[in-house]
Amino acid sequence: MRERAMKFGTKAIHAGVEADPATGAIMTPIYQTSTYAQTAPGVHKGYEYSRTHNPTRTALQNALAALENGKHGLCFSSGMASIDAIVKLLKPGDEVVSTNDLYGGTYRLFTKVYADLGIVFRFVDMGDMANVSAAINDKTKLIWAETPTNPLLKIIDIAALAALAEKHKCLLGVDNTFASPFLQNPMDLGADIVMHSVTKYLGGHSDVVMGALVVKDDALHERLAFIQNSCGAIPGPQDCFLVLRGLKTLHLRMQRHSENGKVIAEWLVKHPKVDKVYWPGFPSHPNHVVAKKQMRDFGGMMSFTLKGDNMADATKFLSTTKVFTLAESLGGVESLSGHPASMTHASIPREERLKNGLTDTLIRLSVGLEDAEDLIEDLEQALG
Repeated sequence: MRERAMKFGTKAIHAGVEADPATGAIMTPIYQTSTYAQTAPGVHKGYEYSRTHNPTRTALQNALAALENGKHGLCFSSGMASIDAIVKLLKPGDEVVSTNDLYGGTYRLFTKVYADLGIVFRFVDMGDMANVSAAINDKTKLIWAETPTNPLLKIIDIAALAALAEKHKCLLGVDNTFASPFLQNPMDLGADIVMHSVTKYLGGHSDVVMGALVVKDDALHERLAFIQNSCGAIPGPQDCFLVLRGLKTLHLRMQRHSENGKVIAEWLVKHPKVDKVYWPGFPSHPNHVVAKKQMRDFGGMMSFTLKGDNMADATKFLSTTKVFTLAESLGGVESLSGHPASMTHASIPREERLKNGLTDTLIRLSVGLEDAEDLIEDLEQALG
């Protein structure tokens, strides 16, 4: 009889984690060490220096690989460091096709760091695969997508992108931060690399900054592990421990994020002062069919604009919420609000933001785990 695959909640609690062989400790110890004893030169127990390997980090990398249905996980000091490692696979003259609705830090890395080193980036609306296909040429080595996108919550068909990547023999990388592996597994749909800002839903408690990559291919893992070790942008064992702890409730948290997200999105869309609400769970969302196909639920991220498109009204709202905290980041247990144009996406030129639909008055919400009634009451008083 074929062994049944472990369900997600069980994997979240147990994957990558084994009782400590020295003491039997159930929780992975924090191996707060920089180096390891060797019995003879080059003879050791698999660990020689903590930039290269650390047992706490190994446990986390294995857990993340399991949650994404991959084979290898790699953790980095931030989400940006993990994307940086991917771009380091390329060389001058190579080209990248990327979604045009993109986290500002990724756009900045692409256009202000690597474009100057001879890598070409083409930003297209990936809602239409014809746009992606038209941007690919024989120099294209990477297709880069976020889905859902940040901050307009567009949904990109990962399987369709994977078909294009296979046809043109280039890599497909997917930023799965907004969805988390609980809601979506890009590797199952053909992605070569899955990236997470672990800072967000995976850590889940706004107390860690970290990034991660998951891959299946052994050779690709070897190249990325070489970059991880050579460049040294690795997280410390304390942070790895905190994320391992956060993962154990990921399935429970994501269920509540999604439940609260649905309540808040449906409340906002009916409010007389709210103009547009961007949330993929609405049947009217232009990519709703794709979202239903590749996601298990629609999450707790959304953006909206107010009627009149008045910056003063948006500022007043953002400054007067009491439960929603105005702050960078997302994915923690607490609800956060943000103003992409001046915060997370300020590094994108205004004309580019406007061209892609990111207005100066767009408000982004990361709906947390509080009681939905309290969140609605807070939004009501702020909109009032």
